[in-house]
This record gives sequence, C-alpha cells and structure tokens, in this order.
Amino acid sequence: MSSSLIIVRDLRAAVCTLALLFPALIVTAHADDDLDRQISEYRQKLAVYTEARAAYDELANPYWELIAAKRKQRIANQRNNEQPTAGDYVLEQPPLYSGPPKPVDPEKPRATGEYIPVVSDFLEQAREHFGFVPDQPATDDDYRRAYAKAALAAGLTPEQCVKIYAFESGGSGGYAVQAGLEYDRPDAHAISTALGYNQLLTTNSIELLAEVGDKILAALRAKARDADGARLERLDEKIAILKRMIAFSQSVPDRWAAHSRLAATDKGIGIHALILDLDVGPLLQVHKLLTSTTYAKRKGYTAPLTAAELEMMNLTGDGTGFDMVTMSDTLRKKVPTSNFFQRGGYERNPVAIRNNTVEKLLAATDAKMESEAQLPGAQALAAAFAEAQ
Repeated sequence: MSSSLIIVRDLRAAVCTLALLFPALIVTAHADDDLDRQISEYRQKLAVYTEARAAYDELANPYWELIAAKRKQRIANQRNNEQPTAGDYVLEQPPLYSGPPKPVDPEKPRATGEYIPVVSDFLEQAREHFGFVPDQPATDDDYRRAYAKAALAAGLTPEQCVKIYAFESGGSGGYAVQAGLEYDRPDAHAISTALGYNQLLTTNSIELLAEVGDKILAALRAKARDADGARLERLDEKIAILKRMIAFSQSVPDRWAAHSRLAATDKGIGIHALILDLDVGPLLQVHKLLTSTTYAKRKGYTAPLTAAELEMMNLTGDGTGFDMVTMSDTLRKKVPTSNFFQRGGYERNPVAIRNNTVEKLLAATDAKMESEAQLPGAQALAAAFAEAQ
C-alpha cells in the first residue's frame, strides 16, 4: 500500500473520531454552561434567603430564648407543685418566617437521610442478640383482644385507648404498623421507629423496660403460674430473655438521652421487637399510657384524663402534657402552643402552628380522634374492648 493511501486512511479515521466526539464535547460544554448558570442563580437566591433569614432571626431569637427561660422556670415550679399562672407563659404568638426557602446548592446533591430500621430489622436484631423470636398473633383480632384485656386490667378506659389508637395509627393500622408505612404505597418509607397501636419509639421500649420492666416480668410470671406444658416452657424462656433485655436497658442512667443512645444500638433495635409479641407487646403499650395517668395522679390530679389530654402527655412528655392538662380554660384560650415546643420542632409542625393555642390544639386532636375512631381498625378495637368487659 502506498504511503499516500495510508495517509488518506488515517486522516479519514481521525475525522470519524472527531465526528463521534464532537456531540459529546458540545453536550459537555452545554452542561458546564448550565451548571455555571445554576451556581450563579443559586448564589443570588442564597443572598436573598440569607438576608431574609437574618431579619427573621432578629425577631425570632429573643422570642424563643424567652420561651426557653419560661419553660425552665415552670419546670422548677412544677417540682414544688406550684400551679402556673399567665405570667409563666409567653402569651404572644411567635414570629413566623415568610421569606423565600433556602435554595438547593447545585454542587451538593440532596442528602438521602439516615436509614430508619423497620420490622425486619427489629426481628433480625432480636434473634441475633437475644435469641428472641416474638410470638406474633395469627390475626390482628388476637392482638386487639390481648391489648384490650391488658388495658382494662390497668384501669385505662376503652375511649382513651381506642381514640389514641385511632389518632396514632390512622384508624386502620395493624399491630405492626410503623410510622410512614401505614399505607401500601410504592414510595412508602419509614419516617421513624414508631411502632404499634401507640406508636412507641425504640427509645420508649428501652425506657419502659428500664422503669417498669419488673411489672412486665410480674405479669408474665402470673401467666406462667396458670400455664403448663409447652406454653409454660415458652413463658419461662421469654421471662429469661426479658430479664437480659431489662438488664441492658438499665445499664445507663434513667434519662431519655441515655436511653436514646442505647436504642440506636443493634441490641436496642432488637428490644423493639417486643412490641410484636402477643404477651409483652400489649403490656408495653399499656404501660406507656399508664405512666402518664400515674404521673397525673401522683401530682394530685384525680379527674379522668380525656383521650386528647392523655395523648398530649403521650406525645410531649408527662411534664409538658400535664402542664396543658391542668391549665384553666381561660389560660387554654390564651396560651400559644409555642410554649410547649423547641423552636425547630415548632417550625416544622404545621398542626401546632395552625392550631396555635392550647385550646385549639386539644380541640383539633379530639376532632381527629373522633373522625378516625370511625374507621375499621378502631371499630374492631372498640369491639375487642366490649368483648373483654
């Protein structure tokens, strides 16, 4: 082959290669231009947002500092059994941010968020670390009957339990319902470890074992006394496992933060599988509510708690909820809900913002309970209570 033909062939190959690369080069150039434009727009929006947020913070920071100071004083007063007065609350509504949202940095993709354990994880860790496999019910009705029996024995009322179940689980959730997975949707994902009729978090399970584990053990031992054969053997095994779980839960100081750290471990995640057990799960959930009613009685409050009042204690903690429960009707009309939240939690809570006084929040909670108590799951739970009475 002549050298001229070789040169022509190589030239054609080079031209073909450039022809193939040219569109990609154009796309890359356009992509670079587009990213430069997005970065420029982002910086402009960020400057506007930063200015707006700074102006808002000038108003909001002093307000939330005062909220924190008032709350600290109320807690101190509550220890001395002093009834709060209007002066113990901030009576003005908080400033609300109305500026533009924080823009997304095009050079930093959105974080996918931390993985939240689900039922399969609770079961796996329970088996791995405690050799525990919960006795799950054959049907939801079996769990409902066990829950109703435990609740009535503890002195809770059907109305309290049914309405709280309806509020927490959407009125139709099964015994293993988890927050975010109430409905069978393709994009459904867990939003917290909240599980069961009362939507207990992993930290709740740890805390309950640490504080009332002896009472749950006593209930299992009472069942064992009336059992024999395989049932007795299974209860004895469960009691031994529960003792180990209680020891783990009591291995740190009895404080929420310490329990939260345990709850984030593999063992803590495994303990949460107790909610699914037909013997222990109903007892744990009943004791979560019972701690609130006991707290109110210990503070001298003898009137029956409405379902909405009990839910406030269940949601916000006994001290904060009790503050709302014992508030006079006059104060309930005046006191903003912001008094019972941290700033970040309040700003992310459209329900508390929309129902911005204690009276409105309790009324909205009760209305939601009434509505969702008509749904099939709540009606089935009500029937289980009627059967157990």
